Amino acid sequence: MPTIDEPRPGDGGPGSSDDPFEGLVLDEEFVRAATNKEASGRARMLTERWRREPPPANEPWRPTTEVRPAGKARRAGRAAGPKRARPVRGVLLFALAVAVVLVGLRLTGTGRSDAPESSALPTVGAETAPPSSAPPTVDPDVPTPERPWAGSPAEAWPNGADGIGMPDSTPATGVFGAKQVAAHLDAVKAYLVATNLDPQVLAGGSPQRALELLNGEDADRLSQALAHPDAEHDPTGWLSRFDPARAVPVTDQVKVQGRISFEGDGDKGMLVHTDVTYVYALRPGPDAGKAGGGGADARPASWAGADHSRSVDREIVRRVQDFRFYDPEHYRVTPGKLVLDKGNSEFGNNRCAWGAGYLEPDFAFLRAPSADPSQSGPTVDPYNRTAPLREDRECGTVSRT
Repeated sequence: MPTIDEPRPGDGGPGSSDDPFEGLVLDEEFVRAATNKEASGRARMLTERWRREPPPANEPWRPTTEVRPAGKARRAGRAAGPKRARPVRGVLLFALAVAVVLVGLRLTGTGRSDAPESSALPTVGAETAPPSSAPPTVDPDVPTPERPWAGSPAEAWPNGADGIGMPDSTPATGVFGAKQVAAHLDAVKAYLVATNLDPQVLAGGSPQRALELLNGEDADRLSQALAHPDAEHDPTGWLSRFDPARAVPVTDQVKVQGRISFEGDGDKGMLVHTDVTYVYALRPGPDAGKAGGGGADARPASWAGADHSRSVDREIVRRVQDFRFYDPEHYRVTPGKLVLDKGNSEFGNNRCAWGAGYLEPDFAFLRAPSADPSQSGPTVDPYNRTAPLREDRECGTVSRT
């Protein structure tokens, strides 16, 4: 263990008889004198030079250097899994724009801000309380692979797990102590990450981490939905996943906004509430719009031979899900495992089709000029987190993506 040297007499510390500051009086004269600073060496040199050779009286000043900113500036019951609302289908218009969000102005060694070019919207953090209004409307803009969030209020949102707000404190709740409460909240957040942010899961891979976090019965139901998806047992009611042949992420970022809260549940234990919106930026895969799984072939003749590598659309997924932690002394559960309670999801800019086991973004080239007869639901702002999720299963239209 390293030792700490303590001051000793003779070392100038307390008790030293030769303390250089002994007898020093901090009076007014001392304070005034302390404000006088010795001129720098360069200042003394210039003073001496100009005493001998005064500068020309009309010597021009150098122009001020201009500094520019670095950038522009159904509650389906226990047998059916979490409730899934009908999707909210996209409109032909490419969303709303965001021009500059300056994320903290962190400078790199290149002298440029490493914040992405963004909009005039101020950067926002994860929610700490229910929002009182929808995100603001901004100028239209078209997303690109370089700026996939352009035209979306999500451009100002945090990336990934940073967008999931956690409670400020975790006191003992119900039958659980403070440490158990904190562990339960961490498990819930880990589940949200595993089901909505894990790149492997988003690409259609196995959600192994999510299965490990769930209590036995819920894990079995999710496994069955993954193995045999249909309109009533679709795994996208649990997690976000895309078929790479139909939709490919254009970035490893997912924009996120939401929060986790909790409360005691009497002698049952503890109840955790989550309400989170995830925004995915995607481009069409080679089979996008092709018949199979999602229904009839929706690809127009112009699809053949066209370059869709720079086409970017967004899907907005909002999930409201409750989790229960039962007292293991009185309920047959595995301590620490998640038990799903009430849940509902809404999908903005997703095709009006179910049962394929994957989310299917409503890419612009798939949108027919006339309204889809299946779009019988209302127009919805998918970024408005103040509104409760709809309980019907109608497919509507989004006001922006």
